[in-house]
Amino acid sequence: MTKNNDKDHIRDEIRKRYAETADSCGCTGASCCTPSGSESIEVSEKLGYSKEDLEALPVESNMGLGCGNPIAIASLKEGEAVVDLGSGGGIDCFLASMKVGETGRVIGIDMTPPMLLKARQAAAEGGFVNVEFRLGEIEHLPVANDTVDVIISNCVINLSPDKPQVLRDAWRVLKKGGRLAISDVVTVGDMPEAIRSDLDAYAGCIAGSVSVTLYKEMLTEAGFSKVEICLNEASGEFIKDWFPGTGAEEYVRSATIEAIK
Repeated sequence: MTKNNDKDHIRDEIRKRYAETADSCGCTGASCCTPSGSESIEVSEKLGYSKEDLEALPVESNMGLGCGNPIAIASLKEGEAVVDLGSGGGIDCFLASMKVGETGRVIGIDMTPPMLLKARQAAAEGGFVNVEFRLGEIEHLPVANDTVDVIISNCVINLSPDKPQVLRDAWRVLKKGGRLAISDVVTVGDMPEAIRSDLDAYAGCIAGSVSVTLYKEMLTEAGFSKVEICLNEASGEFIKDWFPGTGAEEYVRSATIEAIK
């Protein structure tokens, strides 16, 4: 079991590295990151985003971070309240905003002040008045109980050193019948200790991942039902680029994860 001081160290390292990434998203500090601009659009298309959606967003919101497109599975409706765990530059918040409309609202949660600044600037630039960004840790969301229709997240829960607490708090803020719709990385093989203990691999969305079986157990113990986890077998191709030459793609895959409160 990870000790509290180990958890704090991991969290501090991730905060530091993603702060660096916010300033220069060209893979400085985070391996699940690609250069901004046209290359980010190309990579994000491979993750499941449409070119039309990406071109409608503020350019700086697409930082090439992620392992899928949670909006594609969220089935968002007009007027719903959405929370994004680890909102980064805001890409998924802005796409959710377009789905829930003026009567809906979207809250992005991030523990990295430079990311929040970047996202808030993008929101102002794009005129996204129904989106707000709050400073906080995904283990302890700055959101009231039973107030959210949908929780989304993109390749962030694997970064948490206390995943059961993340899922318990997600359950807390969801309304009865609320939905969890996330993209994340899961293990599909026994990861070598050299990768599992590497902080670069942890910050890069590899070393902190857990198996499908354990993920389902954590969701069920948190109170969720109708849990569905679907692997993206083709994701090994882009995961290979996160840690070239390490064979990381043999041990993890991206997956879509859905559940109901």
